[in-house]
Amino acid sequence: MKFDADGFLDDPTAWSRELAQQLATEDGIGPLGDAHWAVIDELRAHYLDYGALPPGSHVCRVNRLDTQCVPGLFANMREAWRIAGLPNPGEEAKSYM
Repeated sequence: MKFDADGFLDDPTAWSRELAQQLATEDGIGPLGDAHWAVIDELRAHYLDYGALPPGSHVCRVNRLDTQCVPGLFANMREAWRIAGLPNPGEEAKSYM
């Protein structure tokens, strides 16, 4: 696996659920539960369909979770994006993640 200087996976097709769990463990999140996977799966689907970062509230809402679910499950959207195995979204996007 190749990661950039900020820890993002260079190639999203190299991602696996096992890698996500490994990254989550390394980041101190622990085992990923159903809500974590729902967020990860939505992030990946949205990125692969649109090539962009969705609003965090959208990710939560489509999964029928509290609209502030991302900070409750992950430290922030940046960490969720990284665990989802998505590439570096760029400086502007990172500033509001």
